[in-house]
Order: sequence, then structure tokens, then C-alpha cells
Amino acid sequence: MKNYLIVGASSGIGRAIAEKLHAEGHRLYVITRNPEKLHHLSEITFLEPDFFSDDWHANELPEQLDGLVYAPGTINLKPFRGLRPDDFRKDFEVNVIGAVKILQASLKALKNVQNSSVVLFSTVAVGQGMPYHSSIAASKGAVEGLTRSLAAELAPGIRVNAIAPSLTNTPLAERLLSTPEKMETAAKRHPLQRVGEASDIANLACFLLSEKSSWISGQVIGADGGLSTLRV
Repeated sequence: MKNYLIVGASSGIGRAIAEKLHAEGHRLYVITRNPEKLHHLSEITFLEPDFFSDDWHANELPEQLDGLVYAPGTINLKPFRGLRPDDFRKDFEVNVIGAVKILQASLKALKNVQNSSVVLFSTVAVGQGMPYHSSIAASKGAVEGLTRSLAAELAPGIRVNAIAPSLTNTPLAERLLSTPEKMETAAKRHPLQRVGEASDIANLACFLLSEKSSWISGQVIGADGGLSTLRV
């Protein structure tokens, strides 16, 4: 049994990761504002969720962490002319600053395990270039830079990778997939002719957390139905 910290575990991709790790028999430490959504899982320790506050401390973390997943994200799709500086700040705060705070608080516990693993999240829009994605792509681009920098700095003891999904059928993307017509249109944009499911991303994340990926670090891995590289 290993110890994993999952931030943003009550819905979508974070929840799918939590459920998969729990099914594998691991001990979970969770940061979420909706703990009631995980009451069907046992052996979970819930940490104080307000980690953006200046006085937040991860006092309930174990001495050893085998892995960390930072799953919070934003989908703020607007024309550039309609975005305010505060929109960029908010996306950066959630996607980058939150990850930085959690990583710094967890670093000692991660270092106490040989070959621990960190999984962060980017988006296909960073490498692909998509209209109306300037704010989210800017912050997720910073996540990719953070991933590579930390992978170099923390090697060889801690591996750091990021997953760059395309549109995934989660509560975060609900308004983009709210009708059969929207779902069909989104599916047709992808060479594999469907949108992603939370389980697709969870499977990859759990692989990156496991020893099966022990020679993988500093990578941004696309899980996007072929959207970033294929033209069919």
C-alpha cells in the first residue's frame, strides 16, 4: 500500500484517479471542497481544503508520499478582447500557484520515498494553438515549464510529468458538452471520433504514478484522441 495525495479529487479526472488508486488498495490523502462525494471510499484522510490561504499548512500529511496529483483546473474560453487581466490572474492562481503551494508543502514527504512521482495537468491547447484559449493556454503553458524545470531539479528521487488532455467529459466541461449535438461536434474534431472520458486520463495518471513508469520524467504527454498530432 502506497500513500498518494490527490488535490481536486471530488469530481472529474481527480475523482477517477482517486477511485482507481483506492481500488488498487492505496492510502489516499485528499484535498477537496466536497468531501461528501468521496464518502463511498474508505481509508481516506481529508486535508484542509483552503490551500490558497497564506496560513495553510499540510499538517496531516504522512512522513512519506509516494505520489502527488494536482488536478484542479479552469476552462475560461473567451475572445482575447473580452478577457481582463483578472481572468489571466485567476487562471494562473488555480493552475500554477496552487500547484506550487501544494508541491512545496509536500516536498519533504515526497523526498522520503525513493522514486516518488508527481502528475500535473496541461491542455492540448498549449501545443496546438486554439482560438479563445489564450488565458487557460497561458497558465497551462506555465505548468509545462514548471513540469520540466522541477523534473530536472528534483531528479533522480522525484519524477515529474504532466498530462495534456483534450476535451474530456467531466463536470468542468459540462457546458461544452451539454447536448448530443455539442457532444457529436466535439467528437468529430478528434481523429478517434470521441471526446475523452475521465477514466482515459486516470489510467494514464495512475501509470505515471506507478513504478511501471520509473524511467519517465519531464514529459508532457498528450491524451487527446490524436488531436494534437494527427490529421485524418
